[in-house]
Amino acid sequence: MHSDSKQKVLQKIQQALKTTVPVPFNKTESSPIYTVDAEDNDVLFAKNFAALSGKFAYFENISLLLDALMQLLREHKMEKVFCNDDGLIKAINSRYPEFIFHGDLAGCDVALTGCEALVARTGSIVLSSIANGRAAGVYAPIHICIAHTSQVVSDISDALKKLREKYPLNMPSLISFASGPSRTADIEKTLVIGIHGPQEVYCLLAEDAELN
Repeated sequence: MHSDSKQKVLQKIQQALKTTVPVPFNKTESSPIYTVDAEDNDVLFAKNFAALSGKFAYFENISLLLDALMQLLREHKMEKVFCNDDGLIKAINSRYPEFIFHGDLAGCDVALTGCEALVARTGSIVLSSIANGRAAGVYAPIHICIAHTSQVVSDISDALKKLREKYPLNMPSLISFASGPSRTADIEKTLVIGIHGPQEVYCLLAEDAELN
């Protein structure tokens, strides 16, 4: 994304989130080949992620993102924050050296992760066992994903290509696609959120090329 479009992207995302629609559960039917959306991938991801009950925010740089993250944690009293991503821990502690992470995933309030990619067309966060562990994105009651704009791709095939390029000789044993909070309609066809995974999923997206 060109640097001169930062303000436009933020404005487009804010406008898009005002017109989100409920999660659709239409009757199963054959899907036509999709067409490429004219919107920026960042905006398309924000719309689709929010439509799946995800909570999205965009920031022009990592400093603003980290400040907003700390405010989010304080306001919602998320005191026990688990993170096994050394890059994220380093970035946060470089700005907030007093911040202490919780060492036990089983007892945490929130799991903080990076991601391998964000898929615009499906509004999905792509996680892997190598970068994020096998349980951090699904075990905690709240999942907060920190990402940067170079990780946003158009489709699932683009995300898999990115993974193959990153791990040419050792693909992760687990690759997961998290599309908002967990949900099920198995019980009398009533939609229940967070029954077997995170009740809330946040994606905080920064313009920076790198997080540290």
